[in-house]
Formats: sequence, C-alpha cells, structure tokens
Amino acid sequence: MAAADSKEAKALYKAVLSLKTPDEAKRFLRDLLTEAEIREFSNRWKVANLLAEKINYLKIEKETGMSSTTIARISKWLLNGTGGYKLVIKRLSK
Repeated sequence: MAAADSKEAKALYKAVLSLKTPDEAKRFLRDLLTEAEIREFSNRWKVANLLAEKINYLKIEKETGMSSTTIARISKWLLNGTGGYKLVIKRLSK
C-alpha cells in the first residue's frame, strides 16, 4: 500500500478537511510542521501557481530560490500528477 493510502494518511486528510478558516489551518500546520517545512511547502505551492501562469523556470528560480530540478518536479506533477494542484488552483481562482 502506498503511503498516501495508509490509514494514518487518511486520518491526516480527514483532519485537514475539518479545518474551517485560514487561521485554523495556520495553527494546525504550525503544530504539525517545522518552520522549514512550512517554508518549503509554501514555496512549492507558489511554484505550482507560477507554472500555471506560464512563468518561465528562470524567473521562478529567481523569485522563489527553488532549484530547477524542484521546479521541474512540480511541473511534472502539475501536468501529469493526480490533478491535485490543478483542482485547487482552479477552485481558488474563482
């Protein structure tokens, strides 16, 4: 079984879905993650949004400090992943 399908992962997804406000999300994620992890995930989310806006890799590298390898990996998931990035980007753009 993939880690993403484990009982523990499903419990985490349920916990995230119980959050109702940005403040609740901030508090939960700060307790769950380190400052460095929050920075990393925030930057990955920013990269996904910039890629969706068709911003080139070099500009994304300069703006986020992320490596071209990481940007390429995010691009791969944005274009050919499970659709999670696209789903949330679309919902938040409404």
